[in-house]
Amino acid sequence: MSATPDDIALPSLPVAAFKALRVKQWAKNGLLFAALLFSGKFLEVPAILDALVGFFAFSFVASAGYIFNDTLDREADRNHPKKRHRPIASGALPVPAAIGELVVVGGLGVALAWMISPWFLGITVAYLVETLSYSFFFKHMVIIDVMMIASGFVLRAIAGAIAIDVAVSPWFFLCTAFLALFIGFNKRRAELVQLGDGQGTRKNLQEYTPSLLREFQAIVTSNVVVSYALYAVLGDRPWMVVTIPFVLYVIFRYIYLVEVKGEGGAPEDTLLGDAPILATTVLYVLSVMAVLLFTTPTPA
Repeated sequence: MSATPDDIALPSLPVAAFKALRVKQWAKNGLLFAALLFSGKFLEVPAILDALVGFFAFSFVASAGYIFNDTLDREADRNHPKKRHRPIASGALPVPAAIGELVVVGGLGVALAWMISPWFLGITVAYLVETLSYSFFFKHMVIIDVMMIASGFVLRAIAGAIAIDVAVSPWFFLCTAFLALFIGFNKRRAELVQLGDGQGTRKNLQEYTPSLLREFQAIVTSNVVVSYALYAVLGDRPWMVVTIPFVLYVIFRYIYLVEVKGEGGAPEDTLLGDAPILATTVLYVLSVMAVLLFTTPTPA
């Protein structure tokens, strides 16, 4: 077997096919469970099952999008210090095999979405269209690239509500959008710091500057905090304000990891690999559950 430029043997085809799914990034689809949490239905088995099916539907569709994107970017990824080890860029997963895998996992995701409801299928297709349009056009357009990524997270939040048939406060979607923008602009800053504006695989990195991204970070960070605070204060559960410190800590910790530790280029690694963020997230979820279980709604 031939070796990679770094003298690392290529994985077998089944292993490469599994890696191409980017299962680690399925964590992003955990946002579908947010509606389950905030609606108070987290103890209802039917709602839990619907949310799980929705999670896997979105995850399979997302994996199809990742495979498509990696196939499209395979030449550029070969110039990236980390992305060149991806299955398609490295040659471990041939393009015909990648296309076949794309069709299978995409079809499975669509089938699961249809099982939930036509509305859920519609939002899943909208997410797929958004993903493909990002890969073809918007990923090279400064500012719009990050806004498109944020729209994908908003679609996930909407899908979670549709899956369990609940209405969620507009504040929830607003918080989701600003949080996604926060992560997106921090990702661009990390890429710019790590790769420089002429070394990365993203052409639009040349359009960003550290000072510009600091401005964007300041704006979206403020909006994340204010939006969530208003959501907590103006909702029908006054005790939800006790969850604000957890949100603040995660935001501040993430900024610290990006600015001081040089992380954030791969948000899923930063979020899942940092013990303080994981512990705070668990405490946050438990506090929300406690508020919903042990307090009563106030009249509008």
